[in-house]
Amino acid sequence: MRPAACWPERSDTLGSTFALAAVLSRRQLLGQGAALLPLALLGGCARGAGPRLLACKGALPKAWLASLPSPWSLQDVERSQQIVAAARDADLLQLSDGWASSLPPAALQPLGAPALLARLAAAAGPVSRLYGPPQSQALAFPWAFSPWVLALRNRPDLLDRARRSWDVLLDPSLKGRLVLPSSPRISIELMGADADRLRRLRQAALAYDEADGLNLLLLGRASAAVLPQQRLIPLLRQDPRLQVVLPATGAPLSWQVMLRPARATAPVPLTWLARVLQPPLLPRLLAAGWVPPLPADELQQALRTLPGSLATLLLPPEAVLQRCWSQPPLPAAQRLAWQTLWDAAAP
Repeated sequence: MRPAACWPERSDTLGSTFALAAVLSRRQLLGQGAALLPLALLGGCARGAGPRLLACKGALPKAWLASLPSPWSLQDVERSQQIVAAARDADLLQLSDGWASSLPPAALQPLGAPALLARLAAAAGPVSRLYGPPQSQALAFPWAFSPWVLALRNRPDLLDRARRSWDVLLDPSLKGRLVLPSSPRISIELMGADADRLRRLRQAALAYDEADGLNLLLLGRASAAVLPQQRLIPLLRQDPRLQVVLPATGAPLSWQVMLRPARATAPVPLTWLARVLQPPLLPRLLAAGWVPPLPADELQQALRTLPGSLATLLLPPEAVLQRCWSQPPLPAAQRLAWQTLWDAAAP
């Protein structure tokens, strides 16, 4: 998997708005005060009750959470912004790599798990440093990754083209029937930052919303959607109308990471973290779409019980993986240039 010199936007907003700030601004925090203040107060009052893991609802596999050791407890929230705002009052954080990269380095402390990180594939190295220089310390445990893929509903006619390239998104039959990610960055990258192709893509969009994009697809309002693969895997055995494709040209990667806030004093539950990397939990996570960044031979061993087509989707050929890319922060000049490109491509 190759790194890309890009910015880590994981926007929750629709349309053409970019979240260009590296951290939440004072205005953003004030605007979300009603949601964030109770969380911050709860965190401050609960520090004596044992160490806490702060995560978004549904962001962690249930089977893994069930083995969270005592006296650790989970506090789940609705949005990643809440985790960022309350980070200093927790002992362990679960975030995507985009949100994790938005935290200032001073807000985190090194994870202190070299043996655990040494078990991961090389592609996880930059993510563990939150895209810092090679000599910097690991601040994150990248426990799962997911490529953005194309989900089609009853469109076998597009499958061959979809397997070759993301150019299939520009097929005229998808106009008004296509759901794109809420992050403009992903659309820009899929179109190679080409202004004409990006304009045609935006003209085809029904919505920019991966959160509800799957519902639009299942209800038949959309024929195609660009979504994180993990969300789709559990549905493939249940809904024969869906086809999921990772084009041979590769795709952006989304990572899930664990972080240790600067003020945390509780020891990191290393034994619990390690469970995602080995049986009996590993095969269960893979079946649910969670793919730890382990070496390919270890993943192949754990995938033996799954159907071949599903196993290939979860562990694509090495040549395809090499064409996938992570999304570290972009320089300000490039963020501004891509903001301009996105706005100019508006229908």
